[in-house]
Amino acid sequence: MNWKRSLLLVVIASVLVFAAACSNSGGETVTEDGKKVVTFWHAMGGGPGEAIDQMVADFNAQSDSVQVEAVYQGSYEELLNQLRAVGGSSEAPALVQVYEVGTKYMSESGFITPMQKFIDEDNYDLSDLEENILGYYQLDGELYSMPFNTSNAIMFYNKDMFAEVGLDPENPPATFSEVKAAAEKLTKKSGNETEVYGFAILIYGWFFEQLLANQGGLYLDADNGRSGNPTKATIDGTEGQAVFNFLHDMNESGYLGNFGRTWDDIRAAFRAGQLAMYLDSTAATRDNVTHSPFEVGTAFLPHPDSVGPNGVIVGGGSLWMTNQVSEDTQDAAWEFIKFSTQPGVQAKWAAATGYFPITKAAYEEDTLKAVYEEHPQFTTAVQQLQNTQLTPATQGALMNVFPEARNIVENAIEELYENGDPEGVLKRASDAITEALKN
Repeated sequence: MNWKRSLLLVVIASVLVFAAACSNSGGETVTEDGKKVVTFWHAMGGGPGEAIDQMVADFNAQSDSVQVEAVYQGSYEELLNQLRAVGGSSEAPALVQVYEVGTKYMSESGFITPMQKFIDEDNYDLSDLEENILGYYQLDGELYSMPFNTSNAIMFYNKDMFAEVGLDPENPPATFSEVKAAAEKLTKKSGNETEVYGFAILIYGWFFEQLLANQGGLYLDADNGRSGNPTKATIDGTEGQAVFNFLHDMNESGYLGNFGRTWDDIRAAFRAGQLAMYLDSTAATRDNVTHSPFEVGTAFLPHPDSVGPNGVIVGGGSLWMTNQVSEDTQDAAWEFIKFSTQPGVQAKWAAATGYFPITKAAYEEDTLKAVYEEHPQFTTAVQQLQNTQLTPATQGALMNVFPEARNIVENAIEELYENGDPEGVLKRASDAITEALKN
């Protein structure tokens, strides 16, 4: 029985060591050397997750009073579900990264402290942050969360394939009709089998939202839910029909590849030379450029021939402060948030991930200049963002049922590919979102 007694002593010793290292007094957790511990939940895996770990390590190394502990919680959806489970309790983290469509839910959840509180108390200057990024996260002029990982949607294309079929690799298609004409040349068939599809779009509601906003189209009434609570979806208007008609036409022509709803599948097809053009997040830029055995081109989102581009909605996520930790811990978390917006930190983050900086001064940092010089594909997203006209359409829609609405649109796209009838499919999707809003 001596081994059991020895094991018990080891466990007791381990508990005592942990208690000595971290004490909890008045709702605060502190390290052995007196640093306030800030728990930070995030949804970044792979390379972006490693970049977050490095950012946190850099912050902890320079801070005498705060230690941030980053905890990966899975996908955006998984993280939000975890947060819902502990929101309003002492188990909630101090900081949490939430994807952009969670903005409405978070702002009305009751368990966050608006970022504007810290901005006002600290006289923090927001003027160096990109207006088109701030515009999404500001509600009635108040900033509820701090933009963190910011992306938009762009088109990637295979420059080698363009050259092979006589297309100008430096002049990618800009309109729906130009995309179709290029896709016709780029699509390669062997009998009844398609070896290379000219164009594809991931079945993900975000891309529909982007193509809608690029025409100035609204997703919801009440100015996209920004001047009041929305009561009706408006996606079946002229702009939405233009998108569904385009996808239907491309699918019927045989130029459109259907790679489902999984990001990895469509990216793998592009890098394997099975796909010539496709839409993706700017966050895929680094991997596409470095892991494709051909020269990769990037272009703005296409738009209907009759409508000029209005711009894009920011994607990605932002940092939210919960009110389930002490005010001192919130102040400690604010120190990390300020650190994350510094030009040098933003430049390093953008260079490592392909997300673009939220801080204008980051573009003057040598770290980012070197990456942009080596890989000019990174600059497409920046130019597209800076060319965006800030309107209710490009600010993005606000509603509590956004994840459900996206799923409705995704189901509608799959139905479109199977059965056609763009007008009827989109009308049913719009009605379903309206019903979700009512419920």
